[in-house]
Amino acid sequence: MAQPSKKPFRWHIAVFLAPAVFVYTAVMIYPLFNTLRLSLYSRVDQERVWVGLDNFRTLFGDAIWSEQFWNALGNNTWFFVIHMAVQNPIGIALAALLSSPRLRFSAFYRTAIFIPTILSFVIVGFAWKLILSPIWGIAPGMLDAIGLKFLYAPWLGKEEYALTTLSLVSVWQYVGIPMMLIYAALLSIPDEILEAGECDGITGMSAFWKIKLPLILPSIGIISVLTFVANFNAFDLIYAAQGALAGPDFSTDILGTFMYRTFFGFQLQLGDPHMGSTIASAMFGIILIGVCIYLFGIQRRLRSYQF
Repeated sequence: MAQPSKKPFRWHIAVFLAPAVFVYTAVMIYPLFNTLRLSLYSRVDQERVWVGLDNFRTLFGDAIWSEQFWNALGNNTWFFVIHMAVQNPIGIALAALLSSPRLRFSAFYRTAIFIPTILSFVIVGFAWKLILSPIWGIAPGMLDAIGLKFLYAPWLGKEEYALTTLSLVSVWQYVGIPMMLIYAALLSIPDEILEAGECDGITGMSAFWKIKLPLILPSIGIISVLTFVANFNAFDLIYAAQGALAGPDFSTDILGTFMYRTFFGFQLQLGDPHMGSTIASAMFGIILIGVCIYLFGIQRRLRSYQF
């Protein structure tokens, strides 16, 4: 009996994948593992010394380091909560509104809402800092024009308002991303399902809540985990608007700015690559835990609910 011939090795697949694998390894994989490696060392008398987990013990146990870390983590959590509670619901509502065939100029509205996402964070941070300035900003005048000047306050200069204000600025900039993702998910719903709902008398808002929303739950879950990853990697807007010190009095300090000051140093603070790598490793651990909770907990429930 003749032996079946072996399939030839598809060398062209390896050739096509090699450039992408090389670039991803050089840009992502190697820096990640090198950061984890640096967190296990410290510099003593100008020499790199293996210290194991001592840097993590310092970060979580030392009074000075732990106070800064938990302050940054708490601010990061609030930054994320604002996005989840404001950005994503608004994005879903806008997508539902713009997906209506009765709405005129929907393409113009989609473009106008999405444009801020492609703007430079430096431009956005600097522009909003000018807008909200109590000296030369236009916000006081705009509120005065509609009789609401009493609501104005120097929001970026007050500790209790600064982080929330910057969070809402970030929401304004990036609300177009969840809007477009949910919009695409709504368009992918088969017309047959909606027509069957109409036959049962489910139309208008009832169709959205009872038919569309359950079908787009997986997309909402993906948007939520993307929001989580992006917010706990955030740095740019805070740095552009408030600087590396994340004022006033570190009230807008998040893990990204804390890691930046520690790693590179700022003003009188000397840079410490090993403690900076420790903070970056802690950020990676937090993000990894959050993503795993979504993948092994929430996503399974969404799949069971969908099917």
